[in-house]
Amino acid sequence: MLPFLFSAITMSAVGKAAFSMIEEVRRQFKEMPGIMEGKDKPDYRRCVDISTAAALREMIVPGLLAVVVPLLVGFLLGTEALGGLQAGALVSGVLMAIMMSNAGGAWDNAKKYIESGTHGGKGSAAHKAAVVGDTVGDPFKDTSGPSINILIKLMTVVSLVFGPMLAQYGGILMKLFQ
Repeated sequence: MLPFLFSAITMSAVGKAAFSMIEEVRRQFKEMPGIMEGKDKPDYRRCVDISTAAALREMIVPGLLAVVVPLLVGFLLGTEALGGLQAGALVSGVLMAIMMSNAGGAWDNAKKYIESGTHGGKGSAAHKAAVVGDTVGDPFKDTSGPSINILIKLMTVVSLVFGPMLAQYGGILMKLFQ
């Protein structure tokens, strides 16, 4: 369940960052009409700053999720439940990461294949559909797929670092029901 939530948050983060960038590019074209004629240079630094700030801001929640959830599960439900969480995240996360990376690459390659002249080439209905697929595929292969590997590693490291403490003090809720 955790890799799915994590992926949803990272995909949403990409969308929010992209819309921030679109707003900035539109603002620059509006305020500096010479950009289109090549007379003015765009403010690249501002675009990089927006991307950097958005990336850092939007990754706070996924980062906290990867650290806090294993600790909560360990303290509240115990090390056995934490082991189950880790196993579930590992199995579903690895499969999901592979699927997302492969699907994103396939959508990207499908667009390139259509642009090479097959299925009507550029401007065709197939090309329009491939562009939509590539719009989803790029964050799949560049953001969510690789970041699931980081999620799994971070959850494991947090669990191992806090393992002795969780073994001694964990399972608060489970002790109430014994």
